[in-house]
Amino acid sequence: MKSRPFNAPATPQWTPRRSAGGARKEATERVSLKAPGFETTGWTLNVSRGGLRAIVEERLTLGVEYEITVGDAPAPRRAVLVWSQEQADGQIVGLKYTDVDGSLPPPDGSAPPREE
Repeated sequence: MKSRPFNAPATPQWTPRRSAGGARKEATERVSLKAPGFETTGWTLNVSRGGLRAIVEERLTLGVEYEITVGDAPAPRRAVLVWSQEQADGQIVGLKYTDVDGSLPPPDGSAPPREE
């Protein structure tokens, strides 16, 4: 099925496309995911300011919050698993960062203070 044009109503021939996380950028960086008693690695497929899509070999659990490190990032970020798709050789997953509110920057261009 095709994605529908921006202003077209949702109908059986058009499926809505989720783009709340902002523009996506293709990426192929190593990603590390950790939760209490669990750790695995995978590869990013794309990233946005709201989260990322990755492929992992070990199964992740929907709704669980993970500490993720992408590439050589200086500090990990927290993200929750919001969707997954089983594959023969692993799982494609969608993770939403928990440290962002919404998908649009504030109107004045400032970012909210980060909690340390």
